[in-house]
Amino acid sequence: MRFSLKIWRQPKVEAAGEFVTYEVNDVTPDMSFLEMLDVLNEELTHKGEDPIAFAHDCREGICGSCGVCINGQAHGPLPGTTTCQLRMRAFSDGETIVVEPWRARAFPLIKDLVVDRSAFDRILQAGGYVSVNTGAAPDANAIPIAKPIADAAFDAAACIGCGACVAACKNASAMLFVAAKVAHLSSLPQGQPEKDQRVISLVTAMDKELFGACTNTGACEAACPKSISVSHITSLNREYLSALLRG
Repeated sequence: MRFSLKIWRQPKVEAAGEFVTYEVNDVTPDMSFLEMLDVLNEELTHKGEDPIAFAHDCREGICGSCGVCINGQAHGPLPGTTTCQLRMRAFSDGETIVVEPWRARAFPLIKDLVVDRSAFDRILQAGGYVSVNTGAAPDANAIPIAKPIADAAFDAAACIGCGACVAACKNASAMLFVAAKVAHLSSLPQGQPEKDQRVISLVTAMDKELFGACTNTGACEAACPKSISVSHITSLNREYLSALLRG
């Protein structure tokens, strides 16, 4: 297989960026998208050119650092799939593929396809945890939790913080990310004591990072590689208003 890649190149945030076209040949259908970029970078390195900067870590679909926009879609055309798990058989031989970084004010560009997603870290530092004494693991295992509640908590906990929801949203909203963190912890008994404080702190931190507002288009759920439901956003809004009234 061969592909024509239009990739965003920008050496640093202060410099002007542009799309640069590269031709990649001898791509196998079972290659991941990142492996295909590895092949291209090897060619660029042999030519003495600057390789394309892109973020990656585990390459197992569980860390989310690989996120880029492919043909205008966060992580690419397949639902519930991270960029590193996207195989080249998802594209047609000879196809032109456009690759660019997340586009959000809260995710400033570092270089090429790499953006700074530390805004998510700062949101979590504001209260995305349980700080009260909840005992050890045996104590947690002894607490009965209804299966529907456990399933909902597990669904929310699947969020890997990749930022696809932000990249897909026309307002660059982080509501799905924050809602997943709130839903995960508030669903469990251990998260109840700090429930009100947590939701207010996380929403306040999200607003401080200049993410946009949610307009309920559902683009975030469609782009999420873990298929996290937008129903968590409804729960977030309800918990936030309740916390303010009780506050």
